[in-house]
Amino acid sequence: MRFLGIDVGTGGTRALLIDAEGRVTASSTVEHVPFASPQTGWAEQDPRDWWRAATLAVREVLSKIKPEEISAIGFSGQMHGAVLLDEHDEVLRPSIIWCDQRTSAQCVAITAKIGAMRLIDLTCNPVLTGFTLPKMLWVRELEPELWRQARSVLLPKDYVRLRLTGDKATDVADASGTLLFDVAGRKWSHAMLAATEIDEALLPRVYESPEITGVISSAGAAATGLREGTPVVAGGGDQAAGAVGMGIVVFAAIDKRDLDPKGRVHTFCHAVPGRWHVMGVTQGAGLSLRWFRDQFGAGADDGSDPYERLTAEAARIPSGANGLVWTPYLMGERTPHLDPQARATLVGLTASHTRAHVVRAILEGVSFSLRDTLEIFKEMNVPVGEIRLGGGGARSELWRQIQADVYGRVVKTVEAEEGAAYGAALLAGVGAGAWHSVDDACDSVVRIKSAMAPNPEAVETLEHQYRRFRAIYPALRPLYE
Repeated sequence: MRFLGIDVGTGGTRALLIDAEGRVTASSTVEHVPFASPQTGWAEQDPRDWWRAATLAVREVLSKIKPEEISAIGFSGQMHGAVLLDEHDEVLRPSIIWCDQRTSAQCVAITAKIGAMRLIDLTCNPVLTGFTLPKMLWVRELEPELWRQARSVLLPKDYVRLRLTGDKATDVADASGTLLFDVAGRKWSHAMLAATEIDEALLPRVYESPEITGVISSAGAAATGLREGTPVVAGGGDQAAGAVGMGIVVFAAIDKRDLDPKGRVHTFCHAVPGRWHVMGVTQGAGLSLRWFRDQFGAGADDGSDPYERLTAEAARIPSGANGLVWTPYLMGERTPHLDPQARATLVGLTASHTRAHVVRAILEGVSFSLRDTLEIFKEMNVPVGEIRLGGGGARSELWRQIQADVYGRVVKTVEAEEGAAYGAALLAGVGAGAWHSVDDACDSVVRIKSAMAPNPEAVETLEHQYRRFRAIYPALRPLYE
């Protein structure tokens, strides 16, 4: 038995194959066309490009095995994007994706109509520009003719699901980020739908993450080479699926709803049935280094990975980047500021700084922003027993060390550093009956590979830098406004 995980990310789509022991046996990533930003704070992608990337990534994996060997398929993907389809399931406009910040007016209107505390009661979250509902209302108000043609609104990974299976479905974790979901009840919120005059018929059916939503259609098989009739499970939003991939089945150590009254972290359904998680979001985490790579290059191309070249340069720079501080607010920020107008900054630049210093500052600044979430967890008395790293950043020894130093704690990585795609494959295995539950799957196959301890001298330096980092946003907020 083998299980395929498909992760529709922002930068690319990854297809990952695992066996019944959880070993990765094949993988492929195909980059997306970089997202378009027609105006400041906007972010759009063409869903058809996700489908292109998915077909290529899957075909690359299938070049190594027979499609009959795949027992089930799972999905993960970037959350919050709005994919509008017409009566023929054709894409009506580019998807407004998770980091888009254009919907401030719609967020104000939603809060004024429903009430800030009532929103928390109904959805467990405040309204944020990144969520799906404000994007839908923006299209309804600013592109009314297009909105009248809309017959379905899907989340990013679920558009790829539709092309593979013909089914319009999503999972409870991804649906939690729409602001149309009753997170406590794990179902669409009739109160939110009524208050915002959204027809539930526009929305997909919701499933628990390991549940089967359909099978590969003849069209999906023809496009990808997958076997027609292969079961497909719901999967999860990238954060929930990524947590499963790292064996975190109790996210931030909670088994019930846990709310931040200030709304700085999100409360979503977990990909584990019957559980929830609290989550902080740094809008420009992975984006920061990719933005630098794309805009300023990665040095002479010697055939090595460009990120490896950049981090190799940064590794020669001491902790603290000689006073240089990066705030990663390239697309506004959620945790902890909830401010779509926040902007990225590079503070403390001097003539002696080099590209390597800037890369080091970027890695440290993203880590500072992630630490902000841990500080909020402390305020909420949410215990964090262990810190695990996953995804592409976990492969970098430098970034692992920086995070250990910034958090002042040991950070651990798992053997399969694949993050969300690996979690999606595990969810597929649970749906196919290879494991009785998500907990069983994680207990069986997720193993710790390494642990990185903090360096005491670096901890002291970065604690000072973190205090400087925390001072930058409030000092510059009047300029953002």
